Amino acid sequence: MRLTLLIITLLFCSFISAQDSTSVISLSEYLGYVKSFHPIVKQANLVINESEAKLMKARGAFDPKIEIDYNQKTFKDTEYYNKLNATFKIPTWYGIEFKGNFEENTGDYLNPESKVPEDGLYSAGVSLSLAQGLLINKRMAMLKQAKSYVNQAKADRQILINNILYSATRSYFEWLKTYNEKRVYEEFLQNAQTRFQGVKKSFELGEMPAIDTIEARITLNDRRLNLEKSKIKFIKSSLELSNYLWLDENTPVEIKDNIIPDINTFETVDNILNTSKLDIENIDISNHPKMQSLDYKLQALTIEKRLSLNNLLPKIDVQYNFLSQTPEVSRSFSTSAYKSGLNVSIPLFLRKERADLKLAHLKMQDAEFEIQTTSVSLTNKINAISKELESYILQNDYTNIIVGDYEQMLSAEERKFFLGESSLFLVNSRESKLIDAKLKAIELENNFFNTKANLFNILAISDIDSN
Repeated sequence: MRLTLLIITLLFCSFISAQDSTSVISLSEYLGYVKSFHPIVKQANLVINESEAKLMKARGAFDPKIEIDYNQKTFKDTEYYNKLNATFKIPTWYGIEFKGNFEENTGDYLNPESKVPEDGLYSAGVSLSLAQGLLINKRMAMLKQAKSYVNQAKADRQILINNILYSATRSYFEWLKTYNEKRVYEEFLQNAQTRFQGVKKSFELGEMPAIDTIEARITLNDRRLNLEKSKIKFIKSSLELSNYLWLDENTPVEIKDNIIPDINTFETVDNILNTSKLDIENIDISNHPKMQSLDYKLQALTIEKRLSLNNLLPKIDVQYNFLSQTPEVSRSFSTSAYKSGLNVSIPLFLRKERADLKLAHLKMQDAEFEIQTTSVSLTNKINAISKELESYILQNDYTNIIVGDYEQMLSAEERKFFLGESSLFLVNSRESKLIDAKLKAIELENNFFNTKANLFNILAISDIDSN
């Protein structure tokens, strides 16, 4: 029986110890989880997968092709015709296409031009465009544009990942802020409880009036009320933080009560967000992912304009095929047996082609204007945030001095109170001013963190230190 009680006691003590223990999750660890497992980060990778699939589709236009055309007609026991035409085509980069062909035609009512030798007729030749479609054609343009879209997708992916990391970082900073506020109220609640017990004991000994116990109790309950409010804010920020934590794509994680933020984040935030090594004055905006994305977009539009310009040329297609009954003999292909063709097409007014060219030119102008405005906007935002950060650093120094002075004044007032030279009202007043100063310092630190996050977001830095 005693052994059973001992085991139960040990288990209970270990359970209480486990409940009381806390674990710190730093900003770098937190962002590491977000970047590795958040579904939106995985979704951002689909942008590249989609663009690569489109690139494969564009390359398919240059795949070799086999075509078989077979037609037969039989009526009242009479074979009108039996025609077989098999072709193997190899498209190339410029408007040139190599082609091999086998043709076999029989029948009582066969068109004389379709008559071929009994064993069929073989041909090998080439077709090409001499004007429109020679230097650039639709399939060449689609492939070039698809390559630009892959690069654009990589830049867009970095922006998407950066946006989710930015939102997650702000949630962590809000979580840290509410945790620090809760700590402040917990600290001063303990002070209020100690002071209330001391005043109450002094009243019972006849050393202090009853009104002081009422004032001490009002302060104590006020501290309890503020602590309860801060706990609710901390719980809400913890749940908001949990939105970004996943063990894998399908398993979200909820922050437990024993998980707390790193209160020393101020010393590490620059290294984690990779903003400490930035030379703001010499940043090359052209390397920004947004600028790169717009540049690749402009490249694709330039290709579209070249295609539209090429479509103004007349369409002149020529083909030449060597004919042979015995393709296994290379010398059987000669210029004495051939089949050639010429196709010329010239629109008289070119209204469609000229309209396409004008639209392509307008799209390019729009993209160029967007590049200019984006460049100026990013530069101005970066400079503004840089000045804002300098101001917050200075404000933080002033706030720390103010908090230190309030702490000294409260300490002095408490000594005077215990010596009977001050009142509880003055002590509570000094303490309230100190609480306000500490809360302002926490708010200022949070503003500083959010400004750092804004800089991280504007620069689109997706490579965080998650070690």
